[in-house]
Amino acid sequence: MDHTDHVNLLRPASLDKGGSWADLGAGSGAFTFALRELIGPTATIYAVDKDRSSLETLKSEYRARFETAENLHLQVQDFSRPSSLPSLDGILAANSLHYFKDRVKVLQHIKSFLKPNGKLIVIEYNVDSGNPWVPYPFSFVSFGKLALQAGFSEPQLLARHPSQFLREFYSAMTFKTES
Repeated sequence: MDHTDHVNLLRPASLDKGGSWADLGAGSGAFTFALRELIGPTATIYAVDKDRSSLETLKSEYRARFETAENLHLQVQDFSRPSSLPSLDGILAANSLHYFKDRVKVLQHIKSFLKPNGKLIVIEYNVDSGNPWVPYPFSFVSFGKLALQAGFSEPQLLARHPSQFLREFYSAMTFKTES
């Protein structure tokens, strides 16, 4: 996939400009760049990943693409653990949730970072069985069940994109519900 594919997986969400977002499991920033393109230069983005080197690459490339990294904040950490993230308008989890066996628990934790009615966008392989590199993927149908169990709204399928490894990717959006 390239940058255009990343943007196209997010574009159907019709994201508002600005706000505060986190990219959980940001890596070197493929989806961070797509998110930034859609939410604009005034938005604040928290790029969260355990790999400091990947985040430093992200920051360097972000600065080169957008001429500043003023509204980009790096957090070197495991996003499934307690965090100092502020209350967020939205969270992007692109290919990062399939590393956790107890996804409901992780989704509930992620939900705690969102403002009321905050958005969660997930990009995942559209399969329910994985491999050593993608141990716990979940199809869009399974995500629907997981999201409801974790206190989110019924997810909306945004887009699909072919994958040479595990059939296809999908993007979906759900909202934090009050409970």
